[in-house]
Amino acid sequence: MWPLSIDVSIMCHIRGSSWVTFLMVYTGWLCIFTHAQMKIPPETVQKWAITISEQINAIASKYSGAALLQKKLKDVEPIIRIEDMDGSRLVLEFAEEIERMLGSKMKSVKRLADTAEDADLYHEFNASLRFDYFNALLVNTMDEEGNFIELGGEFPLEENEHFNKLSVNTLMSDIQVPTNVYNKDPNILNGVYMSEALNDIFISNFQKDPTLTWQYFGSSTGFFRLYPGIKWTPDPNGVVAFDCRNRNWYIQAATSPKDIVIVVDISGSMKGLKMTIAKHTINTILDTLGENDFVNVIAYTDYVRYVEPCFKGTLVQADLDNREHFKLLVDELHVKGEAKVKKAMKESFRILADARANGQGSLCNQAIMLITDGAMEDFQSVFEEFNWPDRKVRVFTYLIGRDMTFSENVKWIACNNKGYYTHVSTLADVQENVMEYLHVLSRPMVINHDHDIIWTEAYMDSVLFKSKAHSLLLMTSVAMPVFSKKKETLSHGILLGVVGTDVPLLEVMKLAPRYKLGAHGYAFLITNNGYILAHPDLRPLYSDGKKLKPKPNYNSVDLSEAEWEDTEDTLRTAMVKGETGTMALDVRTAVDKGKRPLFLKNDYFYTTINETPFSFGMVLTRGHGQYMFFGNVSVEEGLHDLQQPDLSIADEWTYCETDIDPHHRKLTQLQAVVRYLTGKEPDLECDEILLQQVLFDAVVTAPLEAYWTALTLSGPGVDEGMESAFLGTRSGLMRVIRYAGSEKRVGKKFLTRVDKENIFTVDHFPIWYRLAAENKPGQFLFYVPHDDINKGRNTFVAVTSVTVTEGKRTAIAGVIGMQASLDLLERVFFSIAKQCSDVDGICPLSCDSIEVNCYLVDSNGFILVSKDRGDVGKFFGEIDGSVMAQLLKTGLYKRVTLYDYQAMCKNTHHHASGARPLLSPFYGLLAIIKWFFSHFVMFLLEFNICGLWHSDYVVDAHKQKKVELMQPCNTEYPSFMYDTSIRETNSIIKCGRCQKMFVLQQVPNSNLVMLVVQADCDCSRQYAPITLMPKECNRMKSQKIRRRPESCHAYHPHENAKDCGGACSIAVSLTLYFICLAISLALQ
Repeated sequence: MWPLSIDVSIMCHIRGSSWVTFLMVYTGWLCIFTHAQMKIPPETVQKWAITISEQINAIASKYSGAALLQKKLKDVEPIIRIEDMDGSRLVLEFAEEIERMLGSKMKSVKRLADTAEDADLYHEFNASLRFDYFNALLVNTMDEEGNFIELGGEFPLEENEHFNKLSVNTLMSDIQVPTNVYNKDPNILNGVYMSEALNDIFISNFQKDPTLTWQYFGSSTGFFRLYPGIKWTPDPNGVVAFDCRNRNWYIQAATSPKDIVIVVDISGSMKGLKMTIAKHTINTILDTLGENDFVNVIAYTDYVRYVEPCFKGTLVQADLDNREHFKLLVDELHVKGEAKVKKAMKESFRILADARANGQGSLCNQAIMLITDGAMEDFQSVFEEFNWPDRKVRVFTYLIGRDMTFSENVKWIACNNKGYYTHVSTLADVQENVMEYLHVLSRPMVINHDHDIIWTEAYMDSVLFKSKAHSLLLMTSVAMPVFSKKKETLSHGILLGVVGTDVPLLEVMKLAPRYKLGAHGYAFLITNNGYILAHPDLRPLYSDGKKLKPKPNYNSVDLSEAEWEDTEDTLRTAMVKGETGTMALDVRTAVDKGKRPLFLKNDYFYTTINETPFSFGMVLTRGHGQYMFFGNVSVEEGLHDLQQPDLSIADEWTYCETDIDPHHRKLTQLQAVVRYLTGKEPDLECDEILLQQVLFDAVVTAPLEAYWTALTLSGPGVDEGMESAFLGTRSGLMRVIRYAGSEKRVGKKFLTRVDKENIFTVDHFPIWYRLAAENKPGQFLFYVPHDDINKGRNTFVAVTSVTVTEGKRTAIAGVIGMQASLDLLERVFFSIAKQCSDVDGICPLSCDSIEVNCYLVDSNGFILVSKDRGDVGKFFGEIDGSVMAQLLKTGLYKRVTLYDYQAMCKNTHHHASGARPLLSPFYGLLAIIKWFFSHFVMFLLEFNICGLWHSDYVVDAHKQKKVELMQPCNTEYPSFMYDTSIRETNSIIKCGRCQKMFVLQQVPNSNLVMLVVQADCDCSRQYAPITLMPKECNRMKSQKIRRRPESCHAYHPHENAKDCGGACSIAVSLTLYFICLAISLALQ
């Protein structure tokens, strides 16, 4: 405490000007004393909080009509029944539905494969065949004279709802040919002619199963037959880069799982264009791998170097994440030294042998891909030691560059190890040459004539179907290989191509209806590798500026990264093994983009989907998620209320199946329901349970329409700023009334079709529904919406749940609420926060005063009301770290740590040229001489002038650039929850030369607290803001359990291994070669 009196002996010694100094110091003391003693009466804040509670709850209750709806539900309780949800039975029912749907897709693909093989069997190859077909790139294209160009005839197209509103031809397929493939090559013409037989099967399949989407045949020669036919759009440069043989469905169907070690020569002779071709070859090989394959990449000179040291001596799963990681590392490879291939080959054989011995990798095909410009040393002993006589490891060789000096050596390696040799002299050669290895690996399967049906991991086909509205569509594909059945080619194992169809995962997940899972329940699918196919928490896209892009690892997100509370991987392991069972987990989850944590107890139910590599799981939340209630009303009564203008139903839910009959595809779900119930469309397939629920909800909630309308027509009208009242029920029904016209509403997009977070969708209930479901029924929860649609933070929402009870069971029937302009809440708040009942008539405290800052804060710490409108929607700790720190210290708010294993973080990547610097004038002179002679001689040998521009010994003027890249990362982030058992607190915070007082008071019957904080004491130096910023965290990724595909075709005794590639001969001057070699060695 500061002293109130001054010692007289001190005053006696003060003379003259010293009085001035003394008075200044004393005044400062007095100011500090006054600040420290500033009084914020807790009883005044308490009265404010009580009055605020009364007024905002009265407003919320009046304009929402919550009491009326709860009374109506109470009245119908005698005629309802509540049933327990049997998760174990439900998961099997859902799985059977999914199995039936996927089974029909497999039957369609099998019919395509049989037809294609029969068509080839009876087709005789005709080298001079002339045949016009519909080229997807050229259809409907005319020349200057108005005539259709060759291969571009008239091809009728019509917009089709079923195919994402693209213009298609459902009576015919057409042909896409990549730019690098000649569209009138005899092989193409014969293949197109032969595959015309598929047209009738495409149409027949679509008639038998109208839920089918794209059907196709990808030929081994490069053409792609697609049904329904479309007009293909090239890239901006007029190039069609799409090659069906690169697609995952083609590669997985054409080959069994494989272990691949890519070995690349990075010796000095590989400089320039050769290294560019080699890198492109590696990347193309990586693109042919899938999540059932395993890979590693080794670079060699006179020693062996792993491009990723962390993967030394092992194989890693070739999922998208690892493949992209390898590509980044390969791009940084630089040439130097002399090539010693023996060491690299030994290391490769050791890796593959260890994997085989330890039961790791694919346990199927094994191969080494050798990429080099020549092999000079004696290497036969390596194969004798590690691979002969069984030749379990195939060796594929890629000779890079135009020099053919060592072609026989490189070819010998491939031909003596059941591989294939190719010569890659230009970048344009890479694609076709890499594809050859797939045909070799497919031989045993083709000779056995085993038609393995494969399912791909989830993928976004943004390359194939670029429509304006659906540029990215998450799907899986089912595919089957097509073989030649001709006896004369049997030992060659000729793969004709692959047939397949796409299955949008959205359609699969609709078979587990949302209404049966409750507000927080959900369903999910995973692959045999534990990767997510479908899950409401899967976030495959990220924002890059204003654009949405797929994450590099979007289809290799492990189940443990979404269900991260399963720390022991118990759930994941059981599902990957294909088991059926159940387990319970206490989970921390969050809604509203991670800002609002929830503590739930979830019951997990899981089983396998037979004949597929997939497992299905579903979650029911304890409490309201355990029950479903049923009520009966007549169709006539329900239909009347269902057709009121304020009512809508979830258009992403399936009340009636509108995708079977083409005539139904333009119907909304509400239109389909009404037409079915009125008998106008009796053939519609509808969910009778869901229809009964939505009819019941329509009748029970009907009085709200009259109530809301009466408010708008009442004498005084509605309060200024009141905008909407709404309700939602467990059946996906919503009623909305707008108290104000669109020109007056600030929340114009709230509860519109674009406001996905706040309406019922196929994978979640609205945010306000999920928040209210965890709040006390009958008590309003207030918050400020802030998302991509409601960016303004200028409205607030109040919601509460309504329930029905039968015996000891209570189920949530729905949620009701209101939405208004923030101006309304601010008027209420500040009109109350300056009132007081002081006996002397002097108000000791007012929120209008500059001495205090007053806030209305929700239970998660987000500001609803502040003097500064810019604070609204922000976390309070960002505005005042000192007070938030004290609230955390005293336990009023508790920190809840959450994790995001699908985050994207900025990675500052220094991009620098790989050019070698000139170390000294002498070295520079020597380098120039060496460069001149070696390039001159190699020019004579290769006739390749491009190499002159790819020297590693010329100073590169390219400067370092700092590029910010986004890359997948793991983060942890804080969220906060208020301890509702503590109703009030006040404290003084010491901040250097001042002290800050604050008072917190709970606003009764709400999720809000009122904070009054002393404004003139700045504590920012002592207390940093407390933010919600995530921070990167390291999470050890161990090799997790996976289920290997059941079939493997790695060997067949009748395989013709002599077909191992070839090369055209080029005469080379050995004299010139040895001169070049001698000069290079001398200059070393």
